[in-house]
Amino acid sequence: MTTPTTGVVFRPQSPPEELRGAVRAAEEAGVAELWLWEDCFAEGGMSAAAAALAWSERLMIGVGLFPVPLRNPAVAAMEIATVARLFPGRFLPGIGHGVLDWMGQVGARAASPMGLLREHTAAVHAILAGQTVTTSGTYVTLDAVRLDWPLSRPQPLLVGGRGPRTLRLAGELADGVILDVDQTPDGVRRQVAEVQQGREAAGRADEPFRVVVYVEVDPGAPDLADRLASRAAELGGAGATSVVFQTPGDAPDPRPVIDALARS
Repeated sequence: MTTPTTGVVFRPQSPPEELRGAVRAAEEAGVAELWLWEDCFAEGGMSAAAAALAWSERLMIGVGLFPVPLRNPAVAAMEIATVARLFPGRFLPGIGHGVLDWMGQVGARAASPMGLLREHTAAVHAILAGQTVTTSGTYVTLDAVRLDWPLSRPQPLLVGGRGPRTLRLAGELADGVILDVDQTPDGVRRQVAEVQQGREAAGRADEPFRVVVYVEVDPGAPDLADRLASRAAELGGAGATSVVFQTPGDAPDPRPVIDALARS
């Protein structure tokens, strides 16, 4: 049974100027992780993550997720590496398809979202690992791309996944997965099993791997701290390594969850 870390989402329905207060509250409460979302057209994930890391000293900051159609993989790797070097060991970037309607809205929708995600993930992961990457695919073309400021420690790269093919891709190519649907224990077990298929196919079954699970909760529940502790325990038993609690979109303030996590 896994004992997961716990965290909270700062939803993009809250204005950017409220982020600092949420970060400071989470830091002072001893919350392990604070996660951001790069939803169109709300708040930039990389800029918000850098600010949140600068405002904290020990808080792990995750972004789940960066839509891959919006960034060249060389730029994505360069930005991730810069933030990772500035704040070693505290940055958890996640990448994924993005909401396809939003990608179409900006003229970036790929004919094959899976093809794009595969090429992008492989390229970014290799660049972050210090490799010199040359590739010519359908979506990603790179010629001898290498970081001038390589990383001195491994940098996790996560993939947000829902369907079986994306979950298996996460297991094959990434260092973790972000799950945001069917957060029942059985649902998480099924999703983790799909991820495990990808890991085994790639010969990576014994490597460290993160399983981040988003769980929406009612911030007004009178027994919120007990509910959070119970959900974290049951999802840890299903394979989650991080359980991250989010409030509803119409009540995005994370403070009630931060306070409850401090008591749980």
